[in-house]
Amino acid sequence: MGEDIPDEDPIVLFDGVCNLCTGFVQFLIPRDPEGRFHFASLQSDVGEALLADHGLDGHGLDSIVLIEGDDAYVKAAAVIRIASILGGIYALARPFAYLPRRVLDWGYDVVAANRYRLFGKKDRCMMPSEDVQDRFLD
Repeated sequence: MGEDIPDEDPIVLFDGVCNLCTGFVQFLIPRDPEGRFHFASLQSDVGEALLADHGLDGHGLDSIVLIEGDDAYVKAAAVIRIASILGGIYALARPFAYLPRRVLDWGYDVVAANRYRLFGKKDRCMMPSEDVQDRFLD
C-alpha cells in the first residue's frame, strides 16, 4: 500500500455516489473528533487497491467496508465494528455481532438493494469539506 494510506487507523470504504452511504460518512465525521477514521470511496483507486489487498471483489461489492489493519469487515459486521470503535451509546450495537451473520447480512442486503431508490444517487462522488479533507484517501 502507498505511503498515504494509514496502516493502523480504521478506513471506511463506501459507495461514493450513494446518498445513504455518503450520509453515513457525514454522520461518522462529527462523532469521531479524534479523527481515527479515514475514508475512501469504493470507486477510487485507493478503495480498489484496499479491496484487492484484502481479497475482496470490488466489482460486485455494494457495501460499507471497514479495513482495520489486516482485518476487513463487510456489510453489517462493518457497521457493528464501526459502532464499537465509536464507543459511547453506539457501542450498544456490539451484541448484534452475536446474531447469525446470515440474518444480519440479509437485513443489510435489503437496505443495500434499495438504497438508490430510497435515498437517491449522486452523479459523482462526494467532495469532502476542507476541514476533513485530509481524512479522505481518494
